[in-house]
Amino acid sequence: MKEISLHILDIVQNSIEAGATRVAIAVTADSQRDLLTVAIADNGRGMPPDMVAKVTDPFVTTRTTRRVGLGLPLLAATARQSGGTLTVASAEGEGTKVSATFGLGNIDRPPLGDMATTLACLLAANPSLELEYRHRAGGREFRFGASEFLGKLDGVSFSSPVVYRVVKEHVDAGIREAQSKGGIAL
Repeated sequence: MKEISLHILDIVQNSIEAGATRVAIAVTADSQRDLLTVAIADNGRGMPPDMVAKVTDPFVTTRTTRRVGLGLPLLAATARQSGGTLTVASAEGEGTKVSATFGLGNIDRPPLGDMATTLACLLAANPSLELEYRHRAGGREFRFGASEFLGKLDGVSFSSPVVYRVVKEHVDAGIREAQSKGGIAL
């Protein structure tokens, strides 16, 4: 995948398929440590320890529709190629947390990509998802909470095309402001 946002989209879709109703995404750019961190935590079914130990093997998947699962193996490879790491923590019945780090200034780090479109698509396709997004860059922070945002929509669903556009524009503006004031372009 050419953008980190597409990895995030894939992981959140996996969370939803695993029964998650809440997903928290955090993106942190730390120029002091030359590190970009992406963390995704959910309240889905979780995985047993033996499955967690094998999640980066492309020939191990919980899906019954196909015998390969490339999402986490590709994310692990992308993180490693930019000097980063991937960790997965999970407990059955409690959920899963995926954390990936990337060398912020590493030439092999893919761009973050279009997080605004990623979040808007996730909410349009899953309007009842309790999605939280936090974006930190250079000491600046932007937060988006689907529940809080939905409260301002006066009964209109995230699946509405108008709301899709409003969410996308709101998130895009918030991320741009955090990055420009923080002095970090992702």
